[in-house]
This record gives sequence, structure tokens and C-alpha cells, in this order.
Amino acid sequence: MTTLLALDTATEACSVALLHDGRVTSHYEVIPRLHAQRLLPMIKALLDSQGVTLSALDAIAFGRGPGAFTGVRIAIGVVQGLAFALDRPVLPVSNLAVLAQRSLREHGASQVAAAIDARMDEVYWGCYRAEQGEMRLVGAEAVLAPEQALLPTDATSEWFGAGTGWGTFAPRIAAQVSARDDGMLPHAEDLLSLARFAWARDEAVVADQAQPIYLRDKVATPKMPPPAGF
Repeated sequence: MTTLLALDTATEACSVALLHDGRVTSHYEVIPRLHAQRLLPMIKALLDSQGVTLSALDAIAFGRGPGAFTGVRIAIGVVQGLAFALDRPVLPVSNLAVLAQRSLREHGASQVAAAIDARMDEVYWGCYRAEQGEMRLVGAEAVLAPEQALLPTDATSEWFGAGTGWGTFAPRIAAQVSARDDGMLPHAEDLLSLARFAWARDEAVVADQAQPIYLRDKVATPKMPPPAGF
């Protein structure tokens, strides 16, 4: 039976989730600027609580961005360090998709406009629809001014707005939604849900392909050095 670890530090939230013996367990904290100190202890505590060793993992999933530059780098540094040491593949997952998946889980939303505050008067933006329990991207993810944030051209029925981009820029966002969760942050439990779909499709990649997605072209994306030992 598949054992997957998922972790995310791309926003103010820091979270980890584990699939083992068909059961999902997770830990989630909103701890701005403490991700580097807390992530490895959270992983260890979660694995210990389920009696799972690192060597039992089949793959490691992570939030690959978009999100805070430092936060995304922390996750990728830890993922690459663990994946190289264990010789395990990785599953990169969009943080916007994670917001959409959380909206499906918590609000039953099947069409989601996910927005993360990107600073610099912009939002990270992506629109998703549920297909067989998985939130799938419609169009492309982008970083843009709130006034340019639109729903897909074929949008029908009701859409749900999720993420801090709505909390900051709702009056300026061009898209119209029927309901919102302005404070929603990505949760590793939902990242794990998306990773399970990707794993079933054999979409895992080798550790050195664990690279960040910032969406801003002017942000460099160097490879992350592996961290010190676990």
C-alpha cells in the first residue's frame, strides 16, 4: 500500500500530511517566519505518531508555488534533501490547486478561483474545476493585477473565491464569485489529495526536478541545495 508524505510552506501556513495504510493524518499551523525551524520537527513528529520511518515513504509531495519566495525555497530544500537521501521521487503540486482542493473539501465548491496575495500590487491567480474529486486547472496560472483576474471564458454557474488575494484585493478583482473564503491558506492534507491523483498517473519526478514555480519571470529559480541531515 502506498505511503506518501506531503509538506507545504509556501504561505503563512506550515503543514505536513501523511498517507499510510490508507489513512491520512496531518498537522497544520499558521506560523509566519517560523517554517524553517518547525518543518523538520513537524515531519518527524507526524511520522513517529504513525510509527512510520522515512524509508517507508514511496514519494514526497510538496507545494511548489506560487507563494512566498522564502517559503517555497524552504519546502524544496527539505524535499530535495530527503528525496536524495532516500532515493525517492517527488510530486510537485501547485499551491493554487491546493487552495482549490481545500475549497472542495471544506465548502463543496466545484469551481474555484484561487488567488494568493503576490505583493507588488498583484495576485497569483488560477481557476479550477472539480473532475472526479480532483481540482483541475482551467487555462493557465498567472501573476497579474487584480483588475486582470478573470474567470474562464466558458465560465458558467457559481464560482467560489479562495485565498489571501481575495482578502487583500476583492474590490478590485474583476472576476465575480458567489462566495469567498478570504483567509484560506494551503493545507498539506489537500496537497496530499492532489498528490495521490498525480501518483496514480505516474507523474512523480526525480529529486533534482523539485523546482519552484514563482510565475514572475524576473525571479531566478536556482536549484536548491540539500539541507543538513534530518
